[in-house]
Amino acid sequence: MAGGSGEERIVTAALLVIGDEILSGRTEDKNIAAIARHLNEIGIRLREVRVVPDDEGEIVAAVNALRARFAYLFTTGGIGPTHDDITADSIAKAFGVTIDVDPKAKSLLLEHYRRRGVDLTPARLRMARIPAGASLIENPVSGAPGFRIGNVIVMAGVPSIMRAMLEAVTPELETGRPLLSVTIAVDRPESEIADAFAAQQRRFADVAMGSYPRLANGRPVADLVLRSLDAERLEEAAAALREVLGL
Repeated sequence: MAGGSGEERIVTAALLVIGDEILSGRTEDKNIAAIARHLNEIGIRLREVRVVPDDEGEIVAAVNALRARFAYLFTTGGIGPTHDDITADSIAKAFGVTIDVDPKAKSLLLEHYRRRGVDLTPARLRMARIPAGASLIENPVSGAPGFRIGNVIVMAGVPSIMRAMLEAVTPELETGRPLLSVTIAVDRPESEIADAFAAQQRRFADVAMGSYPRLANGRPVADLVLRSLDAERLEEAAAALREVLGL
């Protein structure tokens, strides 16, 4: 994995979730949290997530907007064998390149289906269509590769396959320092600690602080989350907050 050019290097990313089934509520997305956690652990900040339908114009517009704003754009969904899997074609259009069956991708699919004792049908061969100039991302789960073109990383929507592709592409990514976090559980509602919490945020302006309310046994409580690149500063802020709140 390539390191950042300096300690304060911040590498950003966006995620584009593609699929009518996500927007209709038919399928619950399980990839956003997994990708966010993984990127945070390796030092990449996920700054934006968008969801778009299986519509070429929508995909092209979102890809071109997001890849221009962030160091990396990850996409999930729409690279399967059916007619509505149009992500690869849309990515090719966004980059202004051609798309065709990639010989290496075809070879990977042939071997995968040979081991299963089934044929590589025209529908399955669609998964070997890769935009010109893209490199393949290994898929040890189901054979059909993802791909990377420029700063865009295109992955499957099936969570187990997505995770395998994300792990496979990780060593190629430039990263910065991981964003560290501390969570302080407060057995009181936000309203009771809001003023003290705000005062500590002003005192430690370089440490991001957020409050996340929830119910515990029917009672309102809060999780206070502190985030920083600096482990010592983070612990200093957390200790000060605990002291002020009497924890």
